[in-house]
Amino acid sequence: MFDRLRARWLGVVLTLAGVVAILWLTATGRLGLYVHPRYFVFTAVAAVAAGVLAIGAFALLPHTEADDDHDHDGEGPRTRAGRLWFGIGAVVLTAATFVSMLLLPPSTLDTASVQSNEISDTAGSLPDEQTTELVGSDSTSFTVKEWAALLRQGVDEEYTAQNPADVSGFVIADDADPDNVFFVARHAITCCTVDAQPIGVPVYQPDWAESLTDGEWVRVAGRFEPNQSATSLEPLAIVPTAVEPIDEPADPYVY
Repeated sequence: MFDRLRARWLGVVLTLAGVVAILWLTATGRLGLYVHPRYFVFTAVAAVAAGVLAIGAFALLPHTEADDDHDHDGEGPRTRAGRLWFGIGAVVLTAATFVSMLLLPPSTLDTASVQSNEISDTAGSLPDEQTTELVGSDSTSFTVKEWAALLRQGVDEEYTAQNPADVSGFVIADDADPDNVFFVARHAITCCTVDAQPIGVPVYQPDWAESLTDGEWVRVAGRFEPNQSATSLEPLAIVPTAVEPIDEPADPYVY
């Protein structure tokens, strides 16, 4: 068994690196940078189970021709030079895996390169019954997702005029009127960051780029009013009473 593990050390090491990385992210509360919170337990349990099964397979499955190629110097089809380069490549791959998974700090999704035409019309949508519940709730607790859902479903101007908005997210210029309108956006996560989609709400503030930059995190307070922009396609936009730069929050996504 140990001979098989030794012969398959690369697979063993990479498997352990993956399992340790997932458990470390779980223990430090950073798994949420990659996975929806409802899948935290499943991800950790699945990582351990997959690691045990993989190590077991490495230990128990019979030797293959490839394993023998490592074990018997000069007897396999590879040349000595080929085995040397394979060994160097394996060490480099292993080192790169450890550095990327265990030493580099986890990062969130890129925000500066997101374009306004990527903002999803569906990622922030909610069922009708949930939208009805929102209309009767305290709007100051709404996130970008709740406001985006209300706007997409055509909430009336009387409601938005009576209910202030206080949202935070990163800045995206409105391609239709980049001088006067920007979106406050967040990535919406359904399962994990692979399916992430940006959603946002428009803000009307002429010459906003003089004080803000794309990708910068801000908190915006104000009320939705008919959009004063002549070219923006958004019928309503926040007219802000306050726009405040903030640090990226510990949980930058909406679910």
